[in-house]
Amino acid sequence: MNRSALLDAIVVGSGPNGLAAAITLARAGRSVRLVESEATVGGGCRSGELTLPGFVHDICSAVHPLGRSSPFFAQLPLDRYGLGWVEPPVQVAHPLDDGAALLLRDLEATAHRLGPDAGAYLDLVGPAVRDWDVIINDLTGPFRIPLHPRKLAAAAGFGLRAVQPLTRLARRFKTPAARALLAGCGAHSMLALTEPLTGAFGLIFLASGHAVGWPIPAGGSQRIADALAAYLTSLGGTIALGQRVSSIDELAPSRAVLFDLTPRQLLDIAGERLRLRPGSGLYLRQLRGFRYGPGSFKLDLALDGPVPWKDPAVLRSATVHVGGTLEEIAASEQAVATGEVPERPFVLLAQPSLFDPSRAPSDTRRRARRSVAVPSAVSAST
Repeated sequence: MNRSALLDAIVVGSGPNGLAAAITLARAGRSVRLVESEATVGGGCRSGELTLPGFVHDICSAVHPLGRSSPFFAQLPLDRYGLGWVEPPVQVAHPLDDGAALLLRDLEATAHRLGPDAGAYLDLVGPAVRDWDVIINDLTGPFRIPLHPRKLAAAAGFGLRAVQPLTRLARRFKTPAARALLAGCGAHSMLALTEPLTGAFGLIFLASGHAVGWPIPAGGSQRIADALAAYLTSLGGTIALGQRVSSIDELAPSRAVLFDLTPRQLLDIAGERLRLRPGSGLYLRQLRGFRYGPGSFKLDLALDGPVPWKDPAVLRSATVHVGGTLEEIAASEQAVATGEVPERPFVLLAQPSLFDPSRAPSDTRRRARRSVAVPSAVSAST
């Protein structure tokens, strides 16, 4: 075999993690090939015309609260490859019987709308917003103890609140609006809100709304994957689409193979090879014993007009948490955690074409139409 023709790495699976791995290798000067079974890259970060012509729906992920603040994305010139962000006037809307709780980009304005909970909201969320750069880098990097005094103080302050169950963290609030706003963000954990660390999800997503916003990618989530793929090829990486891998032996020779797949898929493709490696027994048991989280049900609708929300302010946001009060959301998530289907599930609803005209037909006859992707789930989908 010609050693010079041997690939340094093959990455199987073109979700954002697979694309990021391939880009990291290519930036280091390594030869890399990305292999994807579908006709487009992206995995769960894809878009398509799922209902009527001209209506572009996100197939899985729709809104990206942490996308713009990703330290990895910040290193890449993705704007040169077609990625643009659209930020609605309201980051998150949470309808209630007597109006809607709104997460605004402005921290003080959001707190002011919460009336008697304004001070408690500023006390809870304000430090995380102020130290966002420290928190996001710690969250997205390997575990380490920060040595800088400011970073250590920020990590400690955030950690003491983040480890708490969301239901305990919510005790500082008196109003249903503040409690629901926190619960809706915490439900993205897809855990019972009485579980430890669920407070972290509520706090992180609230803080991100103020620090960087909850933007949507212009043109749909596919644009994120397409920009990553274009940048990869500019670095010399290659991409093979429509190539389903059923065995690792089907791949070209390479020095390393990386998988952006599920544990079951990895076992099917490479299980036999792993069994032959000394000391792999523990890893194989971990793969076999991996417990998958609850599923979700997603519904895509092409509507002939905006959703007629009771509170018109909800139309100012691309992201809507439909779940009612904290108590109702907690009951829904608790039912999911015990294997039941809740009677009133928490719903994460996206209405992107209110702010991105490329997501719906633009001809005169159908100009008023709106494309609304509604992930109606037994638990929050992220």
